[in-house]
Amino acid sequence: MTTPNPEQEKDSVPFYPDHVRTEFYVVIGIVVLAFIIGVLGMMFPVGLQDPADPLNTPLHVKPEWYFLALYQLLKYVPPTVIGIEGPVLGVVVILLAVLALVFWPFLDRKSDSKKATWIRLGLSLFILVLFIALTIWGEVS
Repeated sequence: MTTPNPEQEKDSVPFYPDHVRTEFYVVIGIVVLAFIIGVLGMMFPVGLQDPADPLNTPLHVKPEWYFLALYQLLKYVPPTVIGIEGPVLGVVVILLAVLALVFWPFLDRKSDSKKATWIRLGLSLFILVLFIALTIWGEVS
């Protein structure tokens, strides 16, 4: 068992009263700052634009960059196929493609043939280039 060193006890600061008091002051400061910002926001409200109208979608609305390729792909799905509406079909096709990517490692039986390797590489590069092209196309359209 170690014996306490009296010199170390003189230099140390106890955790309970000192640190807890400091944290309490920080919390009080943050609450006061939030209260001041809230009161200023109520006194001087800032209106950015007209209120949102759920029945009128502006033409300039676009998704974030990581959904642009899927957004662009939905534009080119035919309106009806075998009695299924277009957007529903587009969503189902995209969902099946994502599920295929998720389960591909479990379904893939690696063969050692060079032909199968080149086919996989070509297909992967084609999908990557297509995804990048649809993303860029979705941004500029």
